[in-house]
Amino acid sequence: MQNFRFRALAETFNRQVVEVSYPSEKISDFYGSMVFNMDTMREYLTKEAFKSLMNTIDRGEKIDRRIADQVASSMKAWAMKHGATHYTHWFHPLTGATAEKHDSFINPVDGGKAIEEFSGVSLIQQEPDASSFPHGGIRNTFEARGYTAWDPTSPAFIIDQTLCIPTIFVSYTGESLDYKTPLLKSMEALEKAAVKVCQLFDKDIVKVYPTLGWEQEYFLVDSALFTARPDLVLTGRTLFGHSSAKDQQLHDHYFGIIHSRARAFMRDLEIEAHKLGIPLKTRHNEVAPGQFECAPIYEEINVAVDHNQLLMHLLDKVSRKHYFKVLLHEKPFEGINGSGKHNNWSLATNTGENLLSPGKTPSENLRFITIFVNILNAVYHHEELVRASVASANNDLRLGGNEAPPAIISAFIGDQLTQTLDEIEEMPGPGEIMGNVASNNNINIPKIPEILRDNTDRNRTSPFAFTGNKFEFRAVGSTANSAKPMIVLNSIVADQLSEFYDEVTALMDSNMSKEEAIFTVVKQYIRKSKPIRFEGNNYSEEWKAEAKRRGLSNHPNTPDAIKAYVSDRTIAMFERQNVLTSRELHARYEMRLDKYVRKLQIESRLIGDLATNHIIPTAIKYQNTLIKNVKGLKKVLDSKTYEALSINQIHNIRDISEHISSIRQLTEEMIKERKATNRIGSVVERADTYCTKVKPYFTKIRYHVDKLELLVDDQLWPLMKYRELLFVK
Repeated sequence: MQNFRFRALAETFNRQVVEVSYPSEKISDFYGSMVFNMDTMREYLTKEAFKSLMNTIDRGEKIDRRIADQVASSMKAWAMKHGATHYTHWFHPLTGATAEKHDSFINPVDGGKAIEEFSGVSLIQQEPDASSFPHGGIRNTFEARGYTAWDPTSPAFIIDQTLCIPTIFVSYTGESLDYKTPLLKSMEALEKAAVKVCQLFDKDIVKVYPTLGWEQEYFLVDSALFTARPDLVLTGRTLFGHSSAKDQQLHDHYFGIIHSRARAFMRDLEIEAHKLGIPLKTRHNEVAPGQFECAPIYEEINVAVDHNQLLMHLLDKVSRKHYFKVLLHEKPFEGINGSGKHNNWSLATNTGENLLSPGKTPSENLRFITIFVNILNAVYHHEELVRASVASANNDLRLGGNEAPPAIISAFIGDQLTQTLDEIEEMPGPGEIMGNVASNNNINIPKIPEILRDNTDRNRTSPFAFTGNKFEFRAVGSTANSAKPMIVLNSIVADQLSEFYDEVTALMDSNMSKEEAIFTVVKQYIRKSKPIRFEGNNYSEEWKAEAKRRGLSNHPNTPDAIKAYVSDRTIAMFERQNVLTSRELHARYEMRLDKYVRKLQIESRLIGDLATNHIIPTAIKYQNTLIKNVKGLKKVLDSKTYEALSINQIHNIRDISEHISSIRQLTEEMIKERKATNRIGSVVERADTYCTKVKPYFTKIRYHVDKLELLVDDQLWPLMKYRELLFVK
């Protein structure tokens, strides 16, 4: 193991920058070249097929099977022109990754020949084996049938000579087994509710859709160093490792000059992403050494989620060409910045407007305030569910540290909007200040100042911050499928807007004017949602006490947090919006608990393996060297000199013995606790026990291992050290 570590270090010193050149002079020349996008459809499809497909994408109309054959034939011709030999239905199972089963275009014909075929049936639907994917008890293992169905709203693309067709994934009995199905349903629910509210202000608005701009953080580690850390290979994070003397404390990496190897990798990544129509725009060094971020321009949320899943695949694929390994884990290194995936969420309309952009007129501002306050109220009433949407074993290690939002959900809106809402709340009544209402619904609110587009600072400690024309959900973990939190956000806002519309129309039915009704309900929502608003330091201990006083939840671990998925309130909300059923929610709850257990089980087993087979033998070997040295000193020195010179070695021998003894004892206790926990039948109880009784040993064992790292001869230490992982180029 020792030689392996130093061989890995030596290998990194010989790395050369892998030069990458752009396929053409301009990015725009090859952007989207591997995507069956609108321009490509227009070129390859008949007018009839193109019009039918556009109606499906824009209006949700069912596509005719005859048209599907035309689309499939054109898609095949385009794909083969670009070297594709296979096709696959590409979907998002509940593993968190993507899945695909490849089929060749060839079909044997008479005479021992073959032709390339791709039918509308193959485009629209396939039947992958559903038994081995997570299903939370929805299916029996022996009941394997499941279906993937084409999602025309997300364009097909080519990667590695394979035509990939984005699809949903459902069971034989119709329950969703993926993230895309409920995401699409949540988008439909949100559109339906938001259009009704928007038409109170503007009858031209007939379509509302959520947009998403994600920010992906990640670490780069040399592939040789990565391979020399079994914990990184098997868990994605370092289970042991003393902090480096220098890490991020000088703040010199953030937005610093990008190292040539990393820059070459980023350029290659962007080329591949741009071919696939992923609009990567930004790249920069992040806070921790070896940490980076990339971000695209915002897109319609379904496409944005697909693109982020693709991007995570490209990060892994492209990094291998540059002798890097990308670490997407939320907390790969103890004591330094972890990685998140900030989800910037907003609402767009068919009229080209952003509903979260404050306007120039009173009418536009009242509409903005209406949507804005409904979102705050939705987050307030479902703050536990919002927290649950970002919960995972990985993210538990990141949330709450002085680097990421805490497990307490709150919303930051900035001084100007706080003042605006406070003024509305104190108004004596809409009839006294509303003024004349013109026929075009320009509502006059004289006490309200003009709301500027960029009206907030950025509160980096807030999990849900308004940043001028969007909400930035900062608590999402770097490995997460963005669909998971977006399903929740879409659904709770849809439910809240539906409630708002019903309350407003009920007041209008009681002979209150529309403007008075809107204003009355908005004021009520401002008062109700006030506890979710917090402008201060979310990291502070004072905020924890204040949040508790306000009645906000604080669930620092996943087993506690995700109970919100199966609460009566959550089930009722999802079923009202036709997004997820009670059965699907309970299945997802069990799947997430099971995944949590398995992750901690793997880490526990690896901690035991590394501690017993690598750390302790290495420490004993070095300890024996010290003992031999002490014995030698005793032979050659007089007793007085010996006592003076050997005291440090003896202290080291004693310290090493104590750490070895503690590691051995704690490891045995952890293994015993883990085995007992594995025998628990209920996955709920098993997850709770892993969290409260097994996981605490991880920190205790690590403490002693990291102390040994400082005591044992560097030449003997078996694991790559932080200073090597983070700084070797």
